[in-house]
Amino acid sequence: MRITLIGGPTALLEIDGIRLLTDPTFDPAGSQISYGLITLRKTAGPVLPPQQLEPIDAVLLSHDQHADNLDNGGREFLSHAQSVFTTPSGAERLGGNAHSLKPWQSVEFSSPRNHSTIRITATPARHGPPGIESMSGEVIGFVIQPSGNPTRAIYVTGDTVWYEGVVEVAQRFCIGAVVLFAGAARVQARGPFHLTMNAEDAIATAHSFPNACIFPVHHHGWEHFSENQQTLIDAFAKQGLAHRLQPLELGVPTPLFK
Repeated sequence: MRITLIGGPTALLEIDGIRLLTDPTFDPAGSQISYGLITLRKTAGPVLPPQQLEPIDAVLLSHDQHADNLDNGGREFLSHAQSVFTTPSGAERLGGNAHSLKPWQSVEFSSPRNHSTIRITATPARHGPPGIESMSGEVIGFVIQPSGNPTRAIYVTGDTVWYEGVVEVAQRFCIGAVVLFAGAARVQARGPFHLTMNAEDAIATAHSFPNACIFPVHHHGWEHFSENQQTLIDAFAKQGLAHRLQPLELGVPTPLFK
């Protein structure tokens, strides 16, 4: 079981021979997408092109409405996966091979390339402070449970801050690895608050999942991130938690469990 960071929120998860991709973003550096008063600008492209990642069995898409989680290149790639799991509203917008998952809803997934089976459960997420939902739209995270390894579940947070929904994930599952969407994203038109986890949120998450290694993603590649991976490294070291954080090097496969 291993993880390879491709760029931004996009990571390849290889679990018992099943290949999963989180929030695909494949546009080049310099791309930008505008939503009214908001413009998201990309500062770095993926370390690997999408064709080098195939085959992909399933895409775990936390939400489809923001370009830093699904850009134009990512949208084009969705049809190359066997299945896409995302929010109910996202599945309706995307159609095709997109499947709807509500928080706490599970699906058994098998790859046609092997006999492995995993259980994928959608988890709640809040993309900013209380009351943000009407602006941010539906977002989910995911818990992946390999068959026969109940203590080695992987939690992919999706775009969320630390709140009671994250705590409930810890209460329901035995998590051994957390793929944490960090970066403390801030968009001026939305206000001064962070829309994804900042370093304090990441440390709170580490405390909530005391047996899990924390793998940070989604902290680079876009202008609106206010913190980077080094911010997390420094914060975890200051709290005596450096051993809990596993920084990822772009394009380098890293074991999810030691």
